[in-house]
Amino acid sequence: MKLLQQIGLIAALFLASTASFAADFFDETFGNLQEELSLAKENDKKGIFIFFHMEECPFCDRMKKTILNQPDVIAFYKKHFLTYQMDIEGSNEMVDFDGTEGTSQRLSEKKYRVRATPVMMIFGLDGQPLVRYTGPTRTKQEFLLLGQYVLDGSYQKMSFTRYKRAQK
Repeated sequence: MKLLQQIGLIAALFLASTASFAADFFDETFGNLQEELSLAKENDKKGIFIFFHMEECPFCDRMKKTILNQPDVIAFYKKHFLTYQMDIEGSNEMVDFDGTEGTSQRLSEKKYRVRATPVMMIFGLDGQPLVRYTGPTRTKQEFLLLGQYVLDGSYQKMSFTRYKRAQK
């Protein structure tokens, strides 16, 4: 019995540590994306990554538990982007990149037309969307490739699907 308790404790500690990594992926925000854009420029970031999610979304949960908690994923995205999450059912008041005010729900629904989750968007330093990816990525490598797609400028020349095929 004691061995089972120890195994349970080890498993609980492991799960807690991987969950905290997912929390490490996202930067803290006060909901003013204009200020976040200034911060991104000051810190030589290439853009802002936003993860649109819902609390009950199993695909969002899977992304957080299997991809967004990986140390190399966190390091890559933290190096190049500011990273935020936006609850598409949330009531937090926000200011968008262009000064539009509203709740995270209203901005998600009316401005960004998010209907299903997750939706991942990367915005340039001018506040304009560069890439939109709907649904979970299948693998950590695909998620890393999404960031690389923006960094190397390929988003200007080809679809992400074509980019992925070209990488194989």
